[in-house]
Amino acid sequence: MTEGSWERARRILAAAGLPPDRLARCRPLDGGTYNTVEELLLTDGTRHVLKVPPPRTAPGMRHERELLVSEAEFYRSAATVDVPSPRVVATGDRHLLMTACPGQSWNGTLTPDEQSALRAELGGLVARLHQVTGPGFGYPSGALGPLAPDWRTAFTTMYDAVLDDARRYRAWLPRPVDEVARTARAAYDALEEVTTPRLVHFDLWPGNILVDRPEGTPRIGGLIDGERMFWGDPLADFVSLALLGDIEDDTAFLSGYRKAGGRADFDPAARRRLALYRSYLYLIMLIETVPRAVGDDDAAWTRKVVAPQLVAALDDIGRHGAGRSKG
Repeated sequence: MTEGSWERARRILAAAGLPPDRLARCRPLDGGTYNTVEELLLTDGTRHVLKVPPPRTAPGMRHERELLVSEAEFYRSAATVDVPSPRVVATGDRHLLMTACPGQSWNGTLTPDEQSALRAELGGLVARLHQVTGPGFGYPSGALGPLAPDWRTAFTTMYDAVLDDARRYRAWLPRPVDEVARTARAAYDALEEVTTPRLVHFDLWPGNILVDRPEGTPRIGGLIDGERMFWGDPLADFVSLALLGDIEDDTAFLSGYRKAGGRADFDPAARRRLALYRSYLYLIMLIETVPRAVGDDDAAWTRKVVAPQLVAALDDIGRHGAGRSKG
């Protein structure tokens, strides 16, 4: 850890009202792909996590501006429904200081029974998240403008911004950008069924789900990295929850979700919206390889694995019955 990082951590602790001389260790955490993430260990054993965004001049996608504003909003909202997640300690113009959650990222060492039980528990937690409503639709960061009064306006703005990023960075896509835009527009009328803005994490892949074993039995220790959150259609969370797969195959998750009061109906309109959200995430995964300047191997993997998923999502928009587009 550099001396600059140590001094920055001490300065932020002091601004948060915590004695900087209690800082015992400051070390980088792996797994982040955009922000700098560090663990701060205090002399009394308390662990905090500090996030610092890249310089404002760093290349990025339009929706990535002020991500930490959205992340803090997610944690504050999750706390209102008692979902385990970091708690905000302090925010600043260029940092977010939060508590650390117990556990490690979900990995492949769990037994099938443990996996099933955790997926059901996760379903219940996500259903609780989806009970939280917001003041409007879209990204609370304001990266794409103020919150919108309706979901169609918000999501089409989000989608158009990603396509603009594809053009700006000349990103490789399996289909031309204009063709992707035309395909998506055919399903935009289905967005009008969503009338209440709800909390959506949108990045709940296993790496952002911590698993703890407080008494030997694995439990969800925390849902982290809420920086991609938005107010919108809870159905959108099912994309990362079944990343590169189909949420309808995850019976344990859906059982826990429905048992906790979550609504998971997969009628044709819902499947069209889900296809839209899948295409949105897979577009991001393909396009972001350019501003992040990933290596050749990572770029090749993304094209090989993610591009077919994007094509399948676009095909599904039509397969589930294109509605009348209103532009």
